[in-house]
Amino acid sequence: MFKFLFVIFLILQKSISLSISSEVPIIVISAGKSLQSKGTVGTDIEILDSKILKESSIGQLGEAISDNISGANFSAQGGVGTNSIIQLRGLPKRYTNVYLDGVKLSDPSSPDNAFYFNSLTTQSIDSVEILKGNQSSLYGSGTLGGAINIFSKNAFSQDLNNIGISYGSNNTKNLEMSYGDKINKNEYYFAFNKYLTDGISAMSDNSEKDSFRNSNTYLNYGYNFTENFKIQNGLRVINSSINYDEVTAGRSDKNKSNNNEYIYNLTLSNKIENFNHKLIYGKYYINREVLNYDNTKTENYYGERDSLNYLTEYNFNIDNRLVIGLENEFDRANFPTWATDDKNKETNSAIYSQFFDFELRPFEKLYTTFGIRNDIHEVAGDYKTARLTFAYKQDNLSKIRSSLGTGIRFGSLNDYYYDTNVKNKKDLKPEKSKSIDLGFDKNIPELGLNLSATLFFTKYTDNISNWKNNTDGGRNPDGYVIQNSNGEVRSRGFEISSSYKISNDINLKLNYTYTNAYDGEDFDDPNYSGGRVDTKPVRVPENLLNIKLDKNTGNLNSIISLKYQSSTRDYGNANNDYKDVILPSFKVFNITNSYKLSDDTKIYFNIMNIFDEKYSQAYQYSTYGRNFNIGFKKNF
Repeated sequence: MFKFLFVIFLILQKSISLSISSEVPIIVISAGKSLQSKGTVGTDIEILDSKILKESSIGQLGEAISDNISGANFSAQGGVGTNSIIQLRGLPKRYTNVYLDGVKLSDPSSPDNAFYFNSLTTQSIDSVEILKGNQSSLYGSGTLGGAINIFSKNAFSQDLNNIGISYGSNNTKNLEMSYGDKINKNEYYFAFNKYLTDGISAMSDNSEKDSFRNSNTYLNYGYNFTENFKIQNGLRVINSSINYDEVTAGRSDKNKSNNNEYIYNLTLSNKIENFNHKLIYGKYYINREVLNYDNTKTENYYGERDSLNYLTEYNFNIDNRLVIGLENEFDRANFPTWATDDKNKETNSAIYSQFFDFELRPFEKLYTTFGIRNDIHEVAGDYKTARLTFAYKQDNLSKIRSSLGTGIRFGSLNDYYYDTNVKNKKDLKPEKSKSIDLGFDKNIPELGLNLSATLFFTKYTDNISNWKNNTDGGRNPDGYVIQNSNGEVRSRGFEISSSYKISNDINLKLNYTYTNAYDGEDFDDPNYSGGRVDTKPVRVPENLLNIKLDKNTGNLNSIISLKYQSSTRDYGNANNDYKDVILPSFKVFNITNSYKLSDDTKIYFNIMNIFDEKYSQAYQYSTYGRNFNIGFKKNF
């Protein structure tokens, strides 16, 4: 494979003519990959900058993404701190990889190795970039729906040195502080966030309070050996405790999960003429102590991931480059299980990957990207994925873009090793997908209008399923079996994102997503008794709308927002034997006011769910009614 890359490299070095891009803004579009102007990107990408994140009503990162990004559906199983997910383009949560400063976030000890946004707040986050559609050629297993890259603040970020406090409904208290600076060759940034709330009942069948406690500490340090040689470290420690309810109707539960998370990244970067080299180490570790409904039984789970990656980039000129990467990922977890003599069985797996990505400008107005990746899973074997993107710039204000890609998702450790799920692990194939999107971006300065529209289509097959009565054709009558199903899942629709500057003091933003999805996986279960009231994937609305009106009046800034979500399907729970249910549509109005007392001091007041809408994001789980939050923030 790399012989082929070397030949292509030599040809490009000789034949590509120099061309200068007229795009001025350069942004990071992929964690640990390469820098590229957003104006030349063929991938559908949306960005949350630090200004938008500061406006977040309750400071929870998952909701901030959902409220501002088209095609990103958010749902939670109760109040703040309970299991909360992001679904991109109508696909289940396991098909979106989430990265924090290049470190992949997900718990290897969880059943599907997906990421939950329970404990991530917006404080200390500088920006978030959402890449939609198949990204497996860059990010490997799991990115069938897209990738979410979260970037922490560092010494070069804005709004570094501050302190803030707030108080709100349900005895919610929040404290945040941060400080950063650059001294000679040293760069550092420190942030701390403490969030406490009595919460609401996780489930709607009782009125007990389920509290949440979360502390988030982040430290970033960098040292510049020379102008082109740098080391960067980042360590984030998250300690959280959440009370929740088991799915048993009419019972007030004392379930509790005490979680400790550690996220560390180390990057050595060196620039030599046209080459940029990076050596990147990442560590993710989570430990969960789980107490049952009456606190008589405790189980401990841990999951950890080490990654060691090498990335080299050669810039032929400002518009043409070749990126080559070697990535190695090692997952470990324990599974307390009745099926083995060792009640705390430890398992592990490894994936070794190689990829390349060409970013080319073959014509003055055309930008293309072509990439191939090879993933070697130690159980499943070798699989290749690819993507091709186009961006045609009619002028500096208009762009037509398209992206085509294939994707895979290998089974989780739970799929391969828990209980007696898989008798022959090599028979378990990875899930596979294909996707295509076509989009148009337009800026009309004289109207103050920015518009982005995208059509998308995705399908995936070989779903890894574990139906209750799936016993591997009778060969495993004693329990569940994990195996590939025959059903095909499809998702298609369109997204619209727009911002309109009505006047110097008034801005309007609108995001709308229409998703027409079909879940063929259900029909592979011959014993399914749910009634099949709907064949759509779980918790995916057909219509999702966010409108935000931002108005400045002197020192007062007011933001009024509306979220509308049409009805969704859920598969119920043990209380109704997992039968299909339909969750009704809902609309929620919020208002945020902030007032500048001085250039470095402001107060703010939020009212969430102004009209006290009664709605549900998951069957029988609670959501907040009308609630408020008042706070104070000072920069220094």
